[in-house]
Amino acid sequence: MKKLPIALQVHSIREEAKKDFKKSMKSVKDMGYDGVELAGLYGYTPEYIKEHTDSIGLEIISAHVPYEEIIEDMKGTIEKYAFLGCEYIAVPYLEEDLRPGHDNFKLVLENIGKMGSLCKERNITLLYHNHDFEFVKMESGIYALDYIYNEIPKERLETELDTCWVKVAGESPVEYIRKYSGRCPLIHLKDFVGSKSENMDKKFEFRPLGQGVQDIPSILKVSIESGAKWVVVEQDKHTQNKPMEDARISIEYLKKLGW
Repeated sequence: MKKLPIALQVHSIREEAKKDFKKSMKSVKDMGYDGVELAGLYGYTPEYIKEHTDSIGLEIISAHVPYEEIIEDMKGTIEKYAFLGCEYIAVPYLEEDLRPGHDNFKLVLENIGKMGSLCKERNITLLYHNHDFEFVKMESGIYALDYIYNEIPKERLETELDTCWVKVAGESPVEYIRKYSGRCPLIHLKDFVGSKSENMDKKFEFRPLGQGVQDIPSILKVSIESGAKWVVVEQDKHTQNKPMEDARISIEYLKKLGW
């Protein structure tokens, strides 16, 4: 099976990155990761981050940039991440008052569309990274996540499907990746146990890849079939191991699968 390069979402090791960015990135590279996806700059300058990732040979493929930061200075934000070499910028999350069902949602979509157009001018692809709250039904009967991609064309917005939150919402990660074939260049690999439902005995917790409920081999297979460019390992919280250890466990699992 063809392999895709593997990145680590730095949010997974955010405290380590803040404490010593260079050391943590060297550890990530030594584990076998090909690249990283930023979620902020961890108190460092873009110049510092670029210098040390370049010297290590770790590619910065993407960055999660808060919606509020984007609309505050669209062009400046794009230039900052273009300098870092990002091929992608992702809208990672929407605060409660910006989500589907709120009055601001229409304006949010307009702003994301504008950002997507500006990104395209700099050869950067804008992505939207989902959680589970986008799996609410709109008046038309479709999920809000699908509504977003119907409203904003592929030329201005592609998808970064988070496979954990798709499954938490009760949908199939494999089928959702297949649904957006040709429009999902980055796939978030994330494992978990339990459920967010109060009726479940086992509470919801994130896990390293291969230690939860996700069918990772099938997700990898459909990611390749869909035309994905990268897979991105992410673990939001760590309840059993330290963050660096979980990052290592995840990539070792992928290596055992032949990646």
